[in-house]
Amino acid sequence: MSTFAIASTVKSYPTFQYETMKNDILGKRYNLSLQFVGPTRAAKLNQTYRQKTYTPNVLSFPLTDDTGEIFICPQVAVKEAAKYDLSKSGYVAYLFIHGLLHLKGLDHGDEMDKQEKRYLRKYDIA
Repeated sequence: MSTFAIASTVKSYPTFQYETMKNDILGKRYNLSLQFVGPTRAAKLNQTYRQKTYTPNVLSFPLTDDTGEIFICPQVAVKEAAKYDLSKSGYVAYLFIHGLLHLKGLDHGDEMDKQEKRYLRKYDIA
């Protein structure tokens, strides 16, 4: 039984070693659903589950100790990539790593920044 699945409601999204990244950060037994969604769906999720009124680039939801979901909005990511000195596809991979680290229990701060940089180097993401 697979512990990783990708779904998409958008036309395209960058391909990366998503499952390998998931296994490295969360472990092979962690069950993860990665969904690429459009801005309308991302905003609705953000409003419903976080009571926030903006369109997010990434959302991560732990469901149990070993199950979670990550939603990435590539359209938002494309607009933000240059701000972070990453390619458009590289920024999507960064957002995935960011979501994985949240599911691992990290909050924004120095440790998360350190881990994000580590994985960007490890997977040669630019």
